[in-house]
Amino acid sequence: MAVYEVRIDLKEGVLDAEGKNTLKALGLLGFEVESVKTSKLFRITTDDDVEAMCERLLANPVIHDFSVTKVE
Repeated sequence: MAVYEVRIDLKEGVLDAEGKNTLKALGLLGFEVESVKTSKLFRITTDDDVEAMCERLLANPVIHDFSVTKVE
């Protein structure tokens, strides 16, 4: 079986509430941070079609972009 890393990111222009809240909290803690963006990383071991998994379940095509990288 192969190992894949799937990264799910919000598309440009989609509100990233978690990133915005993290940016604010870091500022309150005294850190100088220009921006924070969140993403999800899945590590999947399979011989099946990972792109189909992304298209059907892991990513919402309206708000997400995804990338698939074979790591092993």
